[in-house]
Amino acid sequence: MQKMKAKEIIAYMESLYNEEQRRVLMGFFKTGPGEYGEGDEFLGLKVPQTREVVKSVAKDFPLEEIPELLMSKWHEVRLCGLLIMVDQYERLASKRLLNDEAAILKRDEIVRMYLQYAERANNWDLVDLSAPKILGHWILLPTHMGDGTEGYKRQLLDELAHSNNLWRQRMSMVCTWKTSQQGDPSWCLRYAEIHLHHPHDLMQKAVGWMLREMGKRVSMDLLRDFLRQHAHEMSRTTLRYAIEKMSEDERHEWMRRE
Repeated sequence: MQKMKAKEIIAYMESLYNEEQRRVLMGFFKTGPGEYGEGDEFLGLKVPQTREVVKSVAKDFPLEEIPELLMSKWHEVRLCGLLIMVDQYERLASKRLLNDEAAILKRDEIVRMYLQYAERANNWDLVDLSAPKILGHWILLPTHMGDGTEGYKRQLLDELAHSNNLWRQRMSMVCTWKTSQQGDPSWCLRYAEIHLHHPHDLMQKAVGWMLREMGKRVSMDLLRDFLRQHAHEMSRTTLRYAIEKMSEDERHEWMRRE
């Protein structure tokens, strides 16, 4: 499948259409009227099938072809486009290319495209499989976007966090998975506070999940400090997710405090 263009990828993925699996996915991703995934359309592919396509084409796939995948009505095709971006970004973020000028410019190009088409990552799986590895990684690396400082990166994520789009908001939260993995809790704590009172279940889960990961990767004591400050104002969903890795006794204690 090497050297395929976007149209050929779409045609190939359409040929794998599976009606039974499609119905399962449409229920799982809440595509009914009034649900968060309302109107999304599925081919019925499993993620490993999409990853197999990505593996075959990603290395040399032209960046200018990716928007055609991201604009597809098919959920799995949009996922394919996002995962190609992830693959290319990670290749450009290798130790050898960390400060390479051409690699920095290409990484920035991918980030700009990702942000331009952010609303096409319009379900939690599309966000979660792409934001940490593109935006989260970008936070940690040299960039020529804006003035290249941490302040600029924070400003960009703040814009996502304060947008009126659920998926942009989720990006600002789940991209902190990467920064926590690298030992920096500040991003997670900042966006957890910003989203602490978010009314949507998907954001409440994301905040709790990222707090849990921060505790696991950086410091459980830091997580406990955050909970002592904020447990009384968190949703129960956020709190349950945040304390999931604690002992049963400690979990009960936090739920009682709340």
